[in-house]
Amino acid sequence: MAEGREVQWAEIGDAQAGQRIDNFLHTRLKGAPRGLIYRIVRKGEVRVNKKRVKADYRLAVGDMVRIPPLRLAPEEAVREVSDNLRNLLAGSVLVEGPGWLVINKPSGLAVHGGSGVKIGLIEALRQVREDLDFLELVHRLDRDTSGCLLLAKSRQALLTLNNALKQRQMDKQYLALVQGRWPARRDYVSARLDRFEAGNGERRVRVDPQGKVSRTRFAVRETFSHATLIEAEPITGRTHQIRVHAAHAGYPLLGDDKYGTREGQRLAARFGLERLFLHAVALTFPEPDSGRPVHVKAPLGELESVLERARDQR
Repeated sequence: MAEGREVQWAEIGDAQAGQRIDNFLHTRLKGAPRGLIYRIVRKGEVRVNKKRVKADYRLAVGDMVRIPPLRLAPEEAVREVSDNLRNLLAGSVLVEGPGWLVINKPSGLAVHGGSGVKIGLIEALRQVREDLDFLELVHRLDRDTSGCLLLAKSRQALLTLNNALKQRQMDKQYLALVQGRWPARRDYVSARLDRFEAGNGERRVRVDPQGKVSRTRFAVRETFSHATLIEAEPITGRTHQIRVHAAHAGYPLLGDDKYGTREGQRLAARFGLERLFLHAVALTFPEPDSGRPVHVKAPLGELESVLERARDQR
C-alpha cells in the first residue's frame, strides 16, 4: 500500500479516465478500507486539480489527483487472505476471458470490505491473482447470496460491461427457495423499494410508494409440501430486491434473517438449510471485445442437498 508521510500526486491517463475517484483510490491505496477512502474524500484531503470532489467524481485525462499520506492503524488495515479463502477463491472461477472473469461467489463473503468487514471478495481476489494489474467488480451480490459474479480485468472491459449493464444487455437468473406455495399465475412483482436504516444501524429495504421503481420476474421451478423453488430475474437492480419482493408477495425466502419469518426458520431447519437460499445460477453478458453472448452457469453446491431433503419430505 502507498502509505507514508509524503503527499503523492497522480496524473490520470487514458487507462484511468472515466473511473470513479473512490475506485481509483481503492486500487491505488492497496489495503485501505473503503470507509477510510470515503472519509479522506469527504474531508477534502483528496483533491483533483486542487479542488474538492465527491466520491462519485469521474476522472478525466490530465486530472492531477492529490493523495494524502496515510498511516493505517492495525485494526483498519485489510486482512491478509487466509490459505483456506485463497484456495476457495482460486477454485471458484467458473470461466475467464481476456478482460473478464466470472466467479462462483461463496455465501457469507461480502463482495468488498468496509463497515467492519476486514476483507471482501475483491480484496482477497486481488491478493490471489497477483498476475493481474487491474481487477474490479462489474456488479454486486449480497453477502449471503452465492453464484455468478462478474469482474473486469481491464479498465476498457469494465467500461464496456458497465455500459451493457446500464443498457440491460446483461441477464441474471437466480434460484430461491421460498416459504409456501408460490402460485403459478404470479409471474411478476412490481413494488417500489426504499432503503432505510433500522434502529440498530443496519441497512434494510422496504416497500414504499415513494421508493424507486422495482420489478422482478418470477417463475415456479419445483413445488414441495410447504415450500417452492422459484426462478427470479430482476428487471431492475435494487438492493435486496428479490428478497423484499418475495416477502412482499407473501413468500419470504428461506434462510433470510432480515425479511424471513419464524415459520420459515423452522422449515429451513427441517431441510438442513443453514444459509440464505438465494443463488445466482446463470449470467449472460456480451463479451467486451467481440460482443458475442457469453452464458455462464454456477452449480448449486451445498444447496442441492437441501433440495433433496425437501423432495424426501414432499
